[in-house]
Amino acid sequence: MPEPQSRRRASQRAYVPAQEDPDDPLQAFGSRLRAITDLDEVARKYPDRELSLGRRRQKLEFYSSPERPNAFAMASLEFLLVIAQYYREALPLRLILLLIAGQRAGGQIPMTQDDMAAILDVPRQKVNPALQEIMQHGIVLRRRPGVYQFNPPYSYVAAELIRGAEGQTEYVQVDQQDALKELRAGSLPELVRYPSLQHMREAIDELRKERAAKRRARRQRFESLGEKEQEQ
Repeated sequence: MPEPQSRRRASQRAYVPAQEDPDDPLQAFGSRLRAITDLDEVARKYPDRELSLGRRRQKLEFYSSPERPNAFAMASLEFLLVIAQYYREALPLRLILLLIAGQRAGGQIPMTQDDMAAILDVPRQKVNPALQEIMQHGIVLRRRPGVYQFNPPYSYVAAELIRGAEGQTEYVQVDQQDALKELRAGSLPELVRYPSLQHMREAIDELRKERAAKRRARRQRFESLGEKEQEQ
C-alpha cells in the first residue's frame, strides 16, 4: 500500500530583499527593506552615524494613592548634593522633600504652613523660620497665600495623571520652559531669576575650614596637656 503523500503547501511568493537602498526618498516607500544580517556592515556603510539597539520600552511605574495623582519630579542631582551638605538640621531638609513631593504639574505647591506642620508633625511656629530660610536661597518662592512655587531648575513636575471621581483620567502637562518664562517675566529675586548654588558652596567651604581649625586647636591643646604631664 503506497504511503500517503504529504499535503503540499500553497506556494508563496519568495521574499527577495533589495540589493541596494534606494537613493530617492520617494522610491523608498514602495521598496522592500533589505534584511540586515550584519550590523558591522551597516556601521561601515554609515561611518558618521551611531547604531544602537534597545529593548521594547516598558510602561513606567509610579507608586501613588487615589488621593495623590500619578506624578514624578525631575530634580537636579547637584541641587540635592549641595543641600545635603549645607543643611545641618533635619527640618529644612524634611521641608524641602515635602515641597518636592507636594508639587503639581508646573511646579506649584498648593500647601499652607499649617498643612506642612501637620504632615511633618512639628509645631507650626517651627515651620515658618525653616521655610523663610529655604526661600532666601531661592529654592522656593511664594506665589500667593497658600500656594508656593519650586524653582524649576532645582525640581520640577512636568506632568501628572489625574484620576477623576467617575474613573476618567486627565493628563496635565506644563513645559518647564513655559514655567520659567512666566516666572522670570515678573519681579523676582535674583536667586530665582538666575538660580545658582555658588553661595551655598562657598558657605560649605567656610564651614569646613572653621571645623578643621577647631579640630587642629583641640588636637594641639591635647598634645600640650600630654607634654606637661610627661614633664611632671
